[in-house]
Amino acid sequence: MNELKRTPLYEEHLAHKAKLIDFGGWEMPVQYVGVIDEHHAVRTKAGLFDVSHMGEIEVRGQDALEFIQMLITNDVSKLEDGRILYSPMCYPSGGIVDDLLVYRYNSQHFLIVVNASNTDKDYAWILKQADSFNVNLGNVSDQYAQLALQGPLAETVLQRITELNLSQIKYYSFTHGNIDGISCLVSRTGYTGEDGFEIYVTPEHSRQLWRKILEVGALEGVQPIGLGARDTLRFEARLPLYGNELGAEISPLEAGLGIFVKLDKVNFIGKEVILAQKEQGVPRKLVGLEMIERGIARSHYPLQKDGQEIGFVTSGSFSPTLNKNIALGLVKADLAIQGQILDVMIRGKAVKARIVPSLFYKREDQSKPK
Repeated sequence: MNELKRTPLYEEHLAHKAKLIDFGGWEMPVQYVGVIDEHHAVRTKAGLFDVSHMGEIEVRGQDALEFIQMLITNDVSKLEDGRILYSPMCYPSGGIVDDLLVYRYNSQHFLIVVNASNTDKDYAWILKQADSFNVNLGNVSDQYAQLALQGPLAETVLQRITELNLSQIKYYSFTHGNIDGISCLVSRTGYTGEDGFEIYVTPEHSRQLWRKILEVGALEGVQPIGLGARDTLRFEARLPLYGNELGAEISPLEAGLGIFVKLDKVNFIGKEVILAQKEQGVPRKLVGLEMIERGIARSHYPLQKDGQEIGFVTSGSFSPTLNKNIALGLVKADLAIQGQILDVMIRGKAVKARIVPSLFYKREDQSKPK
């Protein structure tokens, strides 16, 4: 049995009495005081996440731009220096290797941020595609710890310990500067549906920064947040999770990510299959579900209509914001009709749910971080 990996903030999690779990081979905090309390803290104030388990892959070289353009479905050629791009990365089959963020320093230098449990797989895949390109690749994940401060008060709290003008950092942009005297990469990104920042720092400085942010945010009730609330927050905002909404057998179009697939690009891995799917119509669609009868629709529970299986739940839980049981599901496209009643098979029992719009939560003030 392989020993679980730990982030540089492991001792901090113990100090805050976190409940720790195995998450993709990492020993990570699932909660500190409770998922619902932590969820509300992020929606109403701000919360601090340890996301140091995420993977970072550096791409440098003369062909860096051309290489990434071929690698992902989105159009990196339109990305400016200091900006960030979200994109699926696909297999030739059109299925998803992973979803990722691309940070552009310049046309010959990019940082790709990938999901923690996929880092080794992604790096091997990216290396395999690089043979005919003049690029240098590096898995630099060990060089970074990553903290995420998320919530409506994130900017107010972080501004107290930095000379950076955080209001000038646009949504999906990044810059470098000092926070509490520590050199950091700071991006206006997140995985919660709220405004916030993701802060990349050397592992040896991560504990100082973690403690300082909690200290200066204490008056506002800023608290550490575990993976449990991270999941309910991202799920309400319809932000996909690899292994749930995304996978090798699911195309970006099926997952509702068509806006991040630029079929007018010259070429990218999986384009032929995805283009054919676009022209013929997707076989499955991602839908929102609201439970009518009592029960929670968990990931991978079957979905049925009139006794016939029509798909499966990708994510599901109690929604602390909406105070009801909701889910996302991948169903046959011709049955993905708003208001449609179907059955969630919970331990063999049919429990009724209704198809509803899948964006369960959108923050009111979307105007600030553009």
